Formats: sequence, structure tokens, C-alpha cells
Amino acid sequence: MKIALISEHASPLAVAGGVDSGGQNIYVANVARELTEMGHQVDVFTRRDRALLPLISDMDGVRVIHVPAGPPMQLPKERLLPFMDEFAAFLIEFFRGEKTPYDVMHANFFMSGLAALKVKAALGVPLVTTFHALGRVRRIHQGANDGFPDERFAIEDDLVAQSDVVIAECPQDEADLIEHYRADPARIQTVPCGFDADEFHPMDRATAREALGWQQDQFTVLQLGRLVERKGIDNVVRGVGVLKQAFSASAELYVVGGNSDAPNEKATPEIARLRGIARDCGVAGQTHFVGRRGRAQLRYFYSAADVFVTTPWYEPFGITPVEAMACGTPVIGADVGGIRYSVADGITGFLVPPRDPAALAARLDQLRRDPALARRMGEAGLERARKEFTWRGVGEALAQIYMRTARLVPAKTAEEERVEVRVRAAAGASFR
Repeated sequence: MKIALISEHASPLAVAGGVDSGGQNIYVANVARELTEMGHQVDVFTRRDRALLPLISDMDGVRVIHVPAGPPMQLPKERLLPFMDEFAAFLIEFFRGEKTPYDVMHANFFMSGLAALKVKAALGVPLVTTFHALGRVRRIHQGANDGFPDERFAIEDDLVAQSDVVIAECPQDEADLIEHYRADPARIQTVPCGFDADEFHPMDRATAREALGWQQDQFTVLQLGRLVERKGIDNVVRGVGVLKQAFSASAELYVVGGNSDAPNEKATPEIARLRGIARDCGVAGQTHFVGRRGRAQLRYFYSAADVFVTTPWYEPFGITPVEAMACGTPVIGADVGGIRYSVADGITGFLVPPRDPAALAARLDQLRRDPALARRMGEAGLERARKEFTWRGVGEALAQIYMRTARLVPAKTAEEERVEVRVRAAAGASFR
């Protein structure tokens, strides 16, 4: 197949960890690579955000096309909607200029979907959409802090109605699509995110700590990902504070992420807010901001930690818990969205309510006092990640969806779909 992956604000070439650079960038990059390794031709279309970028870059055999739409500079994704007509016009012209037509488009995020709908109307290319976050659900959790206009809701309604297939990343995502967007369940396919086993696998904790310069004998908590308020990092800081005050136990907290390699409050204002919270909680000396790190270094952080913690208010999937499990590290996650799906409560870690530092502290203390339990959970997490959440499995599932959407293979009947779901479930697969 010839496949167009559209990702307007999240380039597969970007370094993850910044405000607008995280799970979607990783998703698009890995899906593109897997599909290419399977023999498909893959082009990724993303907005040109620097003046000196070439029109086309190569990424391991994937063409990354930098679409001229809006000023060639980095802008918050909340400011990109006015440029989507320009983005769509470029796509239509580019598609028309290709000798071989595209079999299918896969739009990532609602703005990519808006542009892709215009391509579908003009050229008839089938459309698969992954939202990565839903506007109405995001508004419920973020309220006035949501920077997107209400116009987003109508765009998402159109996408749900007009996409040939909508990809849900977890059961909660599917339920939200049906409840808030009246999505047709027959046109929803559930495919999770994944991890790269070459990138993420266990390593000796002492070796990892030595490489990072961490103390060997301290109970250590890791928070890793984008430093934005909805990720609930303040809850993790407060949880470490409650651990100290209520349980008389000490933990070192390392926070990895940000808009620069060195922790910088100007580049990443969230660091200043979190440092203030750490001071108020009496754990400023135990809270360490690392800055942004490349993908090749992340395995050291996951492996060095006693526990990985992520407690966002809203998370459609969340790749970092899967990466931590792939490194054999137990996970404490918020009981929301995709984390509720990827973390097996009481088996690979614990689920706790978001915005509840006391509940988090109690689970931290339980793992601190029982290293054997933490070790068993880490081993169970590794097994679960390898069984259910690999990028190869994600790529294979998406390729089958693309082929059916492009009518390159016969569509399955409803009964065949039900049988396939039962077979995959019996085999331990996590998506249909």
C-alpha cells in the first residue's frame, strides 16, 4: 500500500518531552517505521515549523513532508487551526502530483483530520482517524484551561461521521466516542499504542543508577513525559511530600522532560511552578528536574527507578507506562483512560485516583516497604508489555484496517469480526 500519515503538529522527527512533543510524535514515528518494514510506502505530512527545513526529509525510508502552512516557526498547537485550509490545499496539490495514488490516509489529531476531510472530498482517498485526545472530554477535565476553541467540537463531530474508520486507543476512548460523539460502534476499531523492544528492555538497576549518577541505596521515584499541568506532576510532588510527612519515609523524585536539555524555568515554565510546590511540601531537596532526554537514554531512567509514577487527570492512552513496564519497572498510574487499560491494578502496579497525593503516598510506601512485591510487579509488567503492547502488533493491526478500508481485501462480516475478537482475546491480544 501507499499510505499517508497526517500529523499536523507532531513531527516524527521531533525530540519528545516538550510541551507539544510527546506520545503522538512517538506513535507516528513508530507506526511509520513498522509499516515501512512490512513493505508499504509511507509518507508523513507534518507542518513546517522551521524556515530551514527541506520540503522532504528521509527517516529510515519514510518520507517526511514538511507542509508550508502558517509561519515557519514553532507555535503552540492551539494556534494552528487557522492554517489548516492552507495545509489541506498543499495536501491536495501534493497528492495530485504523485505518480502513484495513495491507498489510504491516516489522520492523527482533529486538525489533521480536518485537512484530510478536504482531501477526501476532493480526491476520494479513504480516511482512518485517530484523535489522540477528544475535545469534549478534554474540556470536561481542563475547563477554562483548555486553549482550543469550541469550533473543535463540530470538527470532531464531522470526523466521527465521515471517517471510514475511527481508531480508539483503549476501551475508555471507544466509550467516549460513543457517548460524546454518537460514534457508530461498527466503524470503531481499537488499537493501542506500543513500545519498541529494541529501545526498551530491562537492565541492571545498579548499572543504570551508576550511569545516571544516582545514589544506589535510595528509594527512587520517576516521572517522565511532557511537563504540562494536565499530566498531574504536581500530584506526584505532593505524593512524595505526604510520604515524607505521614509515613516518615524518604524518596528521591526525578522528573524527566521539558523544552530544553537542561532544566530551564524560562523554556519550561511548569518547572518553576513544580519547584514552588516541592518547597511548600518540604521536598525541594529530594525533587530533581533532569530536563529533556533523547529516546536512547530513557531506558536508563526507567530501569534505575524503583517505581514509575504518572497521574494525569486525562490520558487517552499514555505510552510511558508501557515503556516503564517494558523495562521491568512497576507503575503507579492514575485510574483514568488508557492507563486504566495498560496497568493491571495489583499485578503490574497500582491504580490511584488522580489529584489524590495521600492515595499515591500509601502505594509508594507499600512498594518501598516490600521490594519483593515491587520486583514481582515489574516482572508481570514486562510480560504484559511484551504480550500486548508492541509496535509490531500495532503496525500489523493498522495495516489490516487500512487494507479493508482501501478495499484491497474483502471487508469482514459482523460475525467474522466477532470471531476474530474472540480468537484474539483467547490468545491474550489487547486489540481488535
